[in-house]
Amino acid sequence: MQVLKFGGTSVGTADRMNEVIDILEKKNGAQIVVLSAMSGTTNQLVSINEAIRTNHKDKAQQLVDELESRYTRVLTDLYPEKQDRDRGRTLLSSSFEVLRSKLKSSSFDAVDEKEVLAQGELISTRLFTLICEIRLVAVALIPALEFMRTNERSEPDMKLTSELIQPWLETIDDDIQILITQGYICRNHKGEVDNLQRGGSDYTATIIGAAIQADEVQIWTDIDGVHNNDPRLVKDTRPIRNLSYREAAELAYFGAKILHPTCVLPVEKANVPLRLKCTMDTAAPGTLISTETSNSAITALAAKDGITAIKIQSHRMLNAYGFLTKVFQVFENHRTSVDMITTSEVAVSLTIDDTEHLESILADLRVFAEVEEKAGYAIVCIVGNALYDDSEHIDKIFSALKKIPVRMVSMGGSRYNVSILVKSTLKKEALIALNSLFAVHSVAILN
Repeated sequence: MQVLKFGGTSVGTADRMNEVIDILEKKNGAQIVVLSAMSGTTNQLVSINEAIRTNHKDKAQQLVDELESRYTRVLTDLYPEKQDRDRGRTLLSSSFEVLRSKLKSSSFDAVDEKEVLAQGELISTRLFTLICEIRLVAVALIPALEFMRTNERSEPDMKLTSELIQPWLETIDDDIQILITQGYICRNHKGEVDNLQRGGSDYTATIIGAAIQADEVQIWTDIDGVHNNDPRLVKDTRPIRNLSYREAAELAYFGAKILHPTCVLPVEKANVPLRLKCTMDTAAPGTLISTETSNSAITALAAKDGITAIKIQSHRMLNAYGFLTKVFQVFENHRTSVDMITTSEVAVSLTIDDTEHLESILADLRVFAEVEEKAGYAIVCIVGNALYDDSEHIDKIFSALKKIPVRMVSMGGSRYNVSILVKSTLKKEALIALNSLFAVHSVAILN
């Protein structure tokens, strides 16, 4: 069995939905199909939540009406026959009843917000299942809220998810090869409606793939796989045919938008191949992520904006133990991840991309150290296989960057990447400069 995920743009119009069905019909064997909300829907639902939370009920009502009008127009494109449109309206009504009930709620809390956000995926999967039935494609809808679970730390509960999904798979008739479910949404350890954060449909697909030991997980987008540089900023980028799980994880974490940063871990643990495919070019091989590496010392670049640098300095750090423990305890207490770190005898420099608790973090650090912080940075990550096996590769990286001021360098923590910190205004220039590395390595990348 394969697990296939299609994002919001892939189900954003009637034509795109029908194209997805065409893809599914050409496949052999059983498939679980994970769908995102139609493009633009989640953003509108976030705005509805914000309006309700700030007690702008009239604004919230307007946003709900606009969303319903949009979907009414979608029904006209999806279902030419009146009886089918009527069925579509019935499917929509349950979600819009939920949204309108929230407008009347006297106590709107985090659980209500999650229930509002869940409606996007619920709508897209219901409408997609109906169009499959109209086209006489044998499908079944299996609700993600019945089996997708997270634990007390908001992490996937793999054991429970695996146990809960099996009965659904066993009750499906043998002649039904396509099972539709929702990405992104789940229930938490309290049984409340929750989600896997933005971009979480990729995560859903790999969690399911790992839970059922799928033959392969495929994530379908409008890009032909992971590219060796950011195609939005750099010309002449190329798709990479093979990546190891670790290489892919590094690229996803440091800014490769085609992958959700956490989605590689479940399939890596379960040793399930993950393939990135293009809905615009179904014949393209895409990128296969597995135990096989790229076989290239320098494989790809990625960059992440919105980085804040923090310098922590104390002469008490000299020849002392326990200082780093105290530093990291502060970040642990505020549940904030550190991206990069470098140390000297009396100072630690590190970066974060989540500044929600920044002021509290700085206050806690200043209890035992002098602290400086500055925003406006980007991390540029150079990913490859065995980067340090030959010093020539490191020489080429820094030679390419000789005209660009570098604030920090992190290397050695992983054999798969070198990370550099530059001002955000220099990110594009750095990516273009580093693209020269691929003049030598392009043959290996394309193999």
